[in-house]
Amino acid sequence: MVIKVFLASSSGSTAIKKKQQDVVGFLEALKVEYAQLDIACNEENRMWMRQNVPQEKKPANGIPLPPQIFNEESYCGDYDTFFDAKEDNSVYAFLGLPPPPGSKVPVEERNGDAHGEEEQAAEEEEEEEGEGGEEEEVAEGETAEDDALEGETAGDAAEEAVEETDEVTEDTQAHADEEEQEEADEDREEEDLQSEEEEELRQLEEEEEAEVQEEEEDDEEETQGEEAE
Repeated sequence: MVIKVFLASSSGSTAIKKKQQDVVGFLEALKVEYAQLDIACNEENRMWMRQNVPQEKKPANGIPLPPQIFNEESYCGDYDTFFDAKEDNSVYAFLGLPPPPGSKVPVEERNGDAHGEEEQAAEEEEEEEGEGGEEEEVAEGETAEDDALEGETAGDAAEEAVEETDEVTEDTQAHADEEEQEEADEDREEEDLQSEEEEELRQLEEEEEAEVQEEEEDDEEETQGEEAE
C-alpha cells in the first residue's frame, strides 16, 4: 500500500507550502512510503484528486485544496484531519496502515490499567474506614465543642470562598474572551487563506483557458492560410 500525497509544486500560497512540507516531513520521519503527485503541472492528477475527494469533505466552493492524502484509492483526509491524527498519535490509523512493531501501548489500554488501580485503592480505603468506625463513634462526643467553634468560623470561610470564586470567575471570563479573540483571528486568517487560494486556482484556470484559446486561434489561422493558397 502506497500513500499518495497530492501537492501543488508551484503554489504561491505560503500557508499551502507550509502544510505540504509538514505532511511530507512527518511521513519521512515515520519512514512511511509515499508518493508525491503534483496537481499544478499535471492536469490528470488534479482532476483525479478533485473527483476522488468525497463530496462531504469538499469545501463550500467544491474545490479541494492541497495537500490531500490517499491510501491507494482510499481517501484519508486533508491537512486538518492529518494534523488532528498527529496530535492524537493516531497517524497510522489515519493512513490505514498497521502500526510498526514495538509501537507505544494505546492510550485506552493505559487508561484502563489506571482505572483498575483507582478502584483497588478505593476498596482499600473503604476497608480502613470500616475498621476505624468504632473509634470515630467514641471521638464524636469529644469533638462536639470543636464543631461549635467551626460553626463560628464557617461564615468567615464562606466569605473568603465567595471572594475566591469571584476572582476565578473573572480569570475564567478573561481567558474565555482571549480564546474567542484567538478563534476570531484564526477564522479571519482562514478566510484570507481561502480567498488567496481561490484566486490562485482561478488564475491557473484562466491561464489554461488562454492557452486553449491561443491554440484554437493558431489552428484557425493555419486553416485560413491553407484556404487562401
